[in-house]
Amino acid sequence: MADARVWDLLERHLGRAADLRQLLHSEPDLSGDESMTRDRVLQALPGDQTPTKVAETGAVLRLGGPGPCIGLRGEMDALPVTERTGAPWSSRHDGTMHACGHDLHLAALVAVAWAVHEARTETPLLVVLQPREETYPSGAKDIAEHGILRAEECATMIGAHIQPSLPAGVVACVPGGVNASSDEFEIRVHGSSGHAAYPHLSCDPLLALSEIVVALQSVVSRSVDPMSAAVVGVGSFSSGKAANVIPGLARATGTIRALAPETRALLRNRIVTIAQHVAQAHGCTAEVTITDGEPVLENDPDLVHAISAHLTAQGMGLSTTLRSLGADDFSFFSERMPSAMMFVGSETDEPLHSPSFLPTDVDLRLTARAMLAGYLGAADMLLGAPH
Repeated sequence: MADARVWDLLERHLGRAADLRQLLHSEPDLSGDESMTRDRVLQALPGDQTPTKVAETGAVLRLGGPGPCIGLRGEMDALPVTERTGAPWSSRHDGTMHACGHDLHLAALVAVAWAVHEARTETPLLVVLQPREETYPSGAKDIAEHGILRAEECATMIGAHIQPSLPAGVVACVPGGVNASSDEFEIRVHGSSGHAAYPHLSCDPLLALSEIVVALQSVVSRSVDPMSAAVVGVGSFSSGKAANVIPGLARATGTIRALAPETRALLRNRIVTIAQHVAQAHGCTAEVTITDGEPVLENDPDLVHAISAHLTAQGMGLSTTLRSLGADDFSFFSERMPSAMMFVGSETDEPLHSPSFLPTDVDLRLTARAMLAGYLGAADMLLGAPH
């Protein structure tokens, strides 16, 4: 019966959440500058506890009594995108837009927080307002390393993200790796420059790097188990300025994506080996710099099972196959505690990060319901309830 009451309370707070969503959408903040968004959300939350500021512009707020609690993450940052939705509550900040649904996630979180607060549920809720999801340095990483989650006895973390590739009413709640690790690499090949008319008097780093880029295309197909998803992609290539000069340096950058930690390590090693040996074959040298990004986002299987029971009970469809080589820094939570990230189907056909992306109030309701199912499933786990 307690479950039924909290679902009823959620419905009562969706109108307030829709108003908040429109306010947040019209006044977006870029990564690292989310203080105003944070303060607006904190003002909209229930309870009389004092929030703890973390990660510069982030905050956590506990609702409920002492003991192990459930974290619910809401990202706060917008994107450097010029909005083209035509909505009456479009962004008032030129070149800044909530084009990834973070405004909707925050509003849904507030509705869930009110429902949980008023239902006086047994398990405390920890509202986690996270900055810098879209950029480095990661806001989730900063919060995870701060110590506040341990101090608050945060036992599990729940997240939900709107996903227009799924139909409305369907939620992907999948065990195991659902988002990839994401690292970046830079390859700098050093040769000896010279005149293009006398190539035998130089060591051409541009040619060496070209062959390195081609060789990298076989890393996934020939080094990774075909049943494991991975990507090695080169995104930039630069060298030289003059048509008749062999340059002394060539540079390329790219991304490494993997759905398993062991695949991630393998790819990083193979890139270094290939770059150095191909460069050496051309009389050049290669230096490879790999910048750590997000780890693999792993959903806890038991938590997924518990959440799925609540989603199904509320008549929501389940997708059991959606995984992506996109990345989300929610993974810094999932590598430290049992966690679950859900992807919520949307009424809109516009892709994430599009200047026309504008989820509806129906999407807000569905996201809030997914978040509440996540909270209730996590509570079942903490309390040892059958599911």
